[in-house]
Amino acid sequence: MNISRYCRAWCAALMLLTGSPSLLAATPDDQLIVGMNMNNLLTLDPAAMTGNEVVGIVVNLYDGLVELDPRQLTHVRPALAERWEISADHRQLTFHLRDGVHFHSGNPLTSEDVIWSMRRVLHLNLAQASVWKSYGFSKDNVDQMITAPDARTVVIQLPKPNDPQLVLYSLAALGSMVVLDSKTVQAHAVNKDWGNRWLTTHEAGSGPFRLDVWQAKDVLRMSRDDNYWRGAARLTRVVFRHLQESQTLRLMMEKGDIDIASNMAIPDVQALRHDPDLTIDAVQKGTLYYLAMSMKDDHFANPQVREAVRYLVDYQGINKTLMAGYGTLHQRPIQSGMPETLPDPGYRLDVPRAKALLAAAGYPNGFDTTLRVLADQPFLNIAIAIQSTLMQAGIRAKIITGTGNQIYGAMRERQFNLLVGRGGSGVEPHPHSSLRSLVYNPNNADSARLTNFQGWRTGFYDAQLNQMIDQALLERDSTKQQQDYVAIQQRYDQLIPALMPISQMTDSVVVNNRVQDYVPHPSATTFLRDVWKTPDSLAGGVQ
Repeated sequence: MNISRYCRAWCAALMLLTGSPSLLAATPDDQLIVGMNMNNLLTLDPAAMTGNEVVGIVVNLYDGLVELDPRQLTHVRPALAERWEISADHRQLTFHLRDGVHFHSGNPLTSEDVIWSMRRVLHLNLAQASVWKSYGFSKDNVDQMITAPDARTVVIQLPKPNDPQLVLYSLAALGSMVVLDSKTVQAHAVNKDWGNRWLTTHEAGSGPFRLDVWQAKDVLRMSRDDNYWRGAARLTRVVFRHLQESQTLRLMMEKGDIDIASNMAIPDVQALRHDPDLTIDAVQKGTLYYLAMSMKDDHFANPQVREAVRYLVDYQGINKTLMAGYGTLHQRPIQSGMPETLPDPGYRLDVPRAKALLAAAGYPNGFDTTLRVLADQPFLNIAIAIQSTLMQAGIRAKIITGTGNQIYGAMRERQFNLLVGRGGSGVEPHPHSSLRSLVYNPNNADSARLTNFQGWRTGFYDAQLNQMIDQALLERDSTKQQQDYVAIQQRYDQLIPALMPISQMTDSVVVNNRVQDYVPHPSATTFLRDVWKTPDSLAGGVQ
């Protein structure tokens, strides 16, 4: 290798990032530089977004009606709506907008923009429509259900009985119902696409930051809006850099070339734990690592095969040796920490039992299949471990790696056999959130396109279970509701589901101590408007 050429290239890369020729130069006092893996950042359109990475960006470009307090997740606080009421019959929510809010374009934000943005999600019927369809909204009824009596009032009527508090949580946490500048977006619409193509790489928000540029798998830059209705953000610019290699992230954190690093391999996180200039923020999220089976595949449509696979995962070994810093053992569809969550059932690797089940299903010698997985950790190591234990019972799984679009794209199209993934919202602080994402499947038809529901993706459908989930959501007696959620988990377990939870996610973010008021959020809606940095001269940075 030509070392001098390598060094010149490395220094040039750092100059692009920091604007400084010094390897040890600190990042600018008024800018936040974030290093992250952007492989799963596919679109900036709030109606089409998938994955946690994009949510953390969208909520800083746009505003919603309400938002969750990151320090008290059950607290819904005002945003564009300064107040709201819930009707006595729990079927209507009325929001009152604050005055004086303008989009980045200069256009005033009115109730017409709010209802247009909400209607757009259902009419486009892309990834973020799934949650709202579960509430009974559709492109056929949304125009009647979401209305604007005047320029400052928005009325949401629920198409079917629901828990209005959960609807508030969804409005606050998901990022799907942020408010778009309808005039600007419509000016860029092509062939009735509601501006989807343009919004893939642009924004039309009223948030604290404006999008400067997004170059896929390279860089995303946004600058503060000095006219933001809450007051200008303390940072003038936020830069997200695509840094796929964990060791590169580690080196750049050590040198002070980036302020925050996410998606780091845990060994690299642990290596930084004792650096006095850095802090490790570990946030437990409701998201679960899982092994999914497609019931569109004849093998996994057989419950005996699914049960055999249940006993061909070394849950304890995986969590002990592979998941430190990534997650903790969890085998239930409702995230841990909630009073409704049952204790783990204690499933563990049992090859003889799995072989007997496969023989009873007609596969005494096993079968060939494929196992899809992201080419990132810990996903790949989980897949390799599962491939090994599947082989012990004769299931020969060929591992197929790829990007998020390739792997989850195949799952969204229901074109996979086995898949190691991570999902299950758990975004709203309510047990229904996890069940809706992982279990609920009100329409198993291919044409339903409930692509944000893991139940639909795997083809797992049980009408009674759907009904139980619907009824538990509406139960007003908290004791009875908790009993309902226990019964749901018991039935789900008995049905031998197509998705098996393995571990509940822990998100470890490395933050330079110069960064102040950065509050990582379990739902990925990390607000940057109040973040600031101590001057480098006060932090003792290297000049």
